[in-house]
Amino acid sequence: MTQTASDLTFTLMADIGMPIRNLFLNPKRMMEEIAVLPGEKVLDFGCGPGVYTFMLADQVGEKGVVYALDVHPQALRRIEAGKRGGKYVQVRTILSDGATSLPDGTLDRVVCFDVFHLLEDPQRILREFHRVLKPQGTLYVNDHHLKDEDILAGVSGSGFFAVRKWYGKTFHFERA
Repeated sequence: MTQTASDLTFTLMADIGMPIRNLFLNPKRMMEEIAVLPGEKVLDFGCGPGVYTFMLADQVGEKGVVYALDVHPQALRRIEAGKRGGKYVQVRTILSDGATSLPDGTLDRVVCFDVFHLLEDPQRILREFHRVLKPQGTLYVNDHHLKDEDILAGVSGSGFFAVRKWYGKTFHFERA
């Protein structure tokens, strides 16, 4: 994942494109396809303006942590703005093209929604997911830009993950 969008392009995507997308791909329904529990540590990879980040934060509660990672600084500025007023203290931002800087085996879940198609080096990113997930952790991938078989082949073919189940349009992968 590399920064290719200008600030203007990001703003248009966040303020116009995503709301239109969300009319057809209901983020709340997508969140129902995954199992995130109170107290868990979750990575929202490619968080963008935080559509999923804040829903994840509500699910993990105050005792959990949501790491919002994106390559675009404006994405993280929007996340930080959403935290104003002391709400969502459990959300932490990471500016990166993929490296999390988190210790090994830190995360219970990684959420990779609508971003897998943008990865220039998916193997590097999947290796990082494998490294930071706990042994029983789960990787969730949902990307409407790709065919299901391409997601399955791209993630399972890495050797790092095996599909556990497919629920709705979201693949659930476990560490291989």
